[in-house]
Amino acid sequence: MTTDPQRTFEVERKYDADADTALPVWTDVPGVTSVSAGEARELDARYLDTADAVLARNGVALRRRTGGTDAGWHVKGPRQGDGRLELGWPLDEDGRIPEAVTEFVAQWTTDELTPLARIENSRTAYLLSGPDGVIAEFVDDRVRATDLRTEPQVRRAWREWEMELGPAAPADEHGRAVFFDAVEHAVAAAGGRPPSSGSKLARALGL
Repeated sequence: MTTDPQRTFEVERKYDADADTALPVWTDVPGVTSVSAGEARELDARYLDTADAVLARNGVALRRRTGGTDAGWHVKGPRQGDGRLELGWPLDEDGRIPEAVTEFVAQWTTDELTPLARIENSRTAYLLSGPDGVIAEFVDDRVRATDLRTEPQVRRAWREWEMELGPAAPADEHGRAVFFDAVEHAVAAAGGRPPSSGSKLARALGL
């Protein structure tokens, strides 16, 4: 297994939506000329941390996810300005954390890592494109989460939307601000609202 992870710098915004809320209309978002048909993805992720949540306290999330286009082990690093660096390694064969992942996480902790939560997600993904390519990916998520720290286990379910910038997104801060301002107007017009939690993991844990 290679020790060189795939690196992605994510710039995204999240929104809450009710179960029956219609999807936003993107025709007024600057640069968007087409929206792809929805692509269904079934995702299943286990999140891990130490008993005293060292990773979370450092703004780091570690997960093993199956399904979708990027199945594997993922480490989301602390926020850097407008986004977060995500590193990905291939899936293991035995369910154990690969050595390369353990070595990377060691900059924050070498303590035992145990399961925190399971997050299952029925996702529909749409590509928003312009003349130069994909501006952003919009996903409509139906999330089912289980808090693995509790007995009996606590289960939660919700719907959320995410908009993540793509390779043809505005490169400058002003352009990104204009884009996301238009996105938020479209979300609000459809009945969406600001997120009630900072991440799926935090919401799964009732934070």
